[in-house]
Amino acid sequence: MGYKVAVVGATGNVGREMLNILAEREFPADEMVALASRKSIGQEAAYGDTTLKVKALEHYDFSDVDICLMSAGGAVSKEWSPKIAAAGAVVIDNSSAWRMDPDVPLIVPEVNADAVGGFTKKGIIANPNCSTAQLVVALKPLHDKAKIKRVVVSTYQSVSGAGKDAMEELCAQTKSVYQLNEVEAKKFPKRIAFNVIPQVDVFMEDGYTKEEWKMVVETKKILDPKIKLTATCVRVPVFVSHSEAVNIEFEEPLSAAEARDILRKAPGCLVIDKHEDGGYVTPYEAAGEDATYISRIREDPTVDSGLVMWIVSDNLRKGAALNAVQIAECLINRKLIAAKRKAA
Repeated sequence: MGYKVAVVGATGNVGREMLNILAEREFPADEMVALASRKSIGQEAAYGDTTLKVKALEHYDFSDVDICLMSAGGAVSKEWSPKIAAAGAVVIDNSSAWRMDPDVPLIVPEVNADAVGGFTKKGIIANPNCSTAQLVVALKPLHDKAKIKRVVVSTYQSVSGAGKDAMEELCAQTKSVYQLNEVEAKKFPKRIAFNVIPQVDVFMEDGYTKEEWKMVVETKKILDPKIKLTATCVRVPVFVSHSEAVNIEFEEPLSAAEARDILRKAPGCLVIDKHEDGGYVTPYEAAGEDATYISRIREDPTVDSGLVMWIVSDNLRKGAALNAVQIAECLINRKLIAAKRKAA
C-alpha cells in the first residue's frame, strides 16, 4: 500500500519543486494533495504527468494523510504543523520555525539520518536552512576523518532563496538597467541587479544577520556542537543555486588530495576540481541538479591544518525540496512509518 502525501505551499518555488522531485524519484504515493492558502484555491500544480488542483489548507482533513511536506513559511508552520501532526501525519517542515526545538530533529540524511527517529516526540522533522544543508553535506565526511575545529564561510546566495517575488525583482531590475529606466527595489533593501547585497535576512543585536546565525546554530545541531563557525551571507544576482567559499581548520592534518578522495566517495557530493580555466562548478551548472558540488579544494597555509574549498548546490533542491523528500524516504526505508489503512 502506498502513502498519502500532502504538500503545503504547493504554489511556491519550493512547493512546486517538491512535487517535481516526488514524481521524479517515483515516491511510493498512492495519493498526492496540493495545498495552499485560500487565495490559491483552483490553481494548478504539476505532479509528473498529472495536474493537481490546489486545495485550501484551512479546510483540509489530514486524518488519512501519512506525510506532510510543509513549505509555507514559519508563521503557517507554527500554527498548522502541530495540528497536522496531531491528526497522525508526519510533518517535514522547510521553515525555520522548528529547527532549534530540542524535541524536533533537524535532518540532512547524508549527515545525521540516525537522528530521524526523534520525530516521535512532536511528529515534526525540520529541514535546515538552504545554505546550511549544502555546507554540512561537504563538512561531514571531512569531520569524520580529521575533526573540524573552525569554519569560516562566505556565501553567494541566489535570489530564489527569497521567493518568487525576489526572482521577479531581479528580472525586472535587469530589464530596467538595459532600458535605462529607474531601478526600483521592493523585495531587497538595495538594488540586486548587477550588484551584491551583504545582507540575507534581518540584522540581530550582535551585527550578524539571522541567516548567518542560522548557519552557526544549525551546523552545531546537525554536525557537532563543538565546531566554531562564522559566516558572512551575501545575496548575488543569480536566479538559482547558492555558492559558498569555505575555510576549514582541523584538529588533525588533512591534505587537499586526501580531502578530494574522501569527498569523491561521500554521499551527495560530487567533486569537480581541475586546476585549469573552467575546472570548477558555477551556480548556473548546479541548477536543476541534486548533488552538492565541491571545487577548488586547496590547503590553507595560514593555519596548521586547514583547507579551502568552493561549494555549490541548487538551493531549491538540496537546500529545500530534495532534502525534505529524502527525509520522507528515510522514514519509509527505516520502517519508521507505515501507510494508514484506508477506509473501506
